[in-house]
Amino acid sequence: MRRVFRLPLVLLFVALSGLILGGVAGQEFRLFERAWFNLKTWWQPAQNSLALDRYQAVIQAQVIEGLDDDVSALTYDPDRKSLFTVTNARSELIELSLDGRILRRVPLTGFGDPEAIEYVAPDTYVITDERQQRLILVHLRDDTAVVDAKDAEQLTLGIGLNGNKGFEGLAYDSVGKRLFVAKERDPMLIYEVRGFPHGDPDQPYAVNVVQDARRDSRLFVRDLSSLQFDERSGHLLALSDESRLVLELDVKGRPLSTLSLRQGYQGLERTVPQAEGIAMDEAGTIYLVSEPNLFYVFRKPAD
Repeated sequence: MRRVFRLPLVLLFVALSGLILGGVAGQEFRLFERAWFNLKTWWQPAQNSLALDRYQAVIQAQVIEGLDDDVSALTYDPDRKSLFTVTNARSELIELSLDGRILRRVPLTGFGDPEAIEYVAPDTYVITDERQQRLILVHLRDDTAVVDAKDAEQLTLGIGLNGNKGFEGLAYDSVGKRLFVAKERDPMLIYEVRGFPHGDPDQPYAVNVVQDARRDSRLFVRDLSSLQFDERSGHLLALSDESRLVLELDVKGRPLSTLSLRQGYQGLERTVPQAEGIAMDEAGTIYLVSEPNLFYVFRKPAD
């Protein structure tokens, strides 16, 4: 009789342990929020969204030939009609064609741990130093042979310093003059920096850093790897490597649509291994790079 009595207790313990572990995992991986979002958008798709779920991979897992180092971040240059990324092992600024070919390589000096790059104006970019939380404004012309941080305008924020879980992504709103800066995790945050870059030399230098706690709480991803601001809609795209997801946020920070980076979704034959950078051109084409040196392109089919 004792064995008969103990067996249900063991099963009950196992079941409770499973429920507890499942709850912890669901909270850690934000599974409950993501499931609720998927249910809501299936029932009633968001209006005026970019409909990221409709995008399909047209180039996937293409090796960037001639590049052995890990790429980090991505930005689109509308003047050159090309892409820029950075590497942090042997620090370089690398220009890519829209089909993922290397066009140019420029050494970076004094940047520490360059992790993100963002186009802000013709020949002008912001590069982050992740560990020191520096924003470094650089100029790149056709004859630039090397970019040295000591010659650049810099801003150090030093907010919640946390080793290599610092500034991981950048996006720029050229109309609102806002630089979005993503902190990877622990905690995961998106700062809005106004006043850097300093646009008018005749005006006093004033920097304002704000945070939208409500928006950040809606990010049902585990980390932030990169950001992209869509000038046409005013929406922000947030890339998460650990969640294998691109999340679209509207002007109020509400999630609208997602692009999955997992095998079987968006036409992907294999899961994107370690997504590090995202960019979008004026036509809405999405470009993505993954460590160590893989290149992807996503397009939305014509209606």
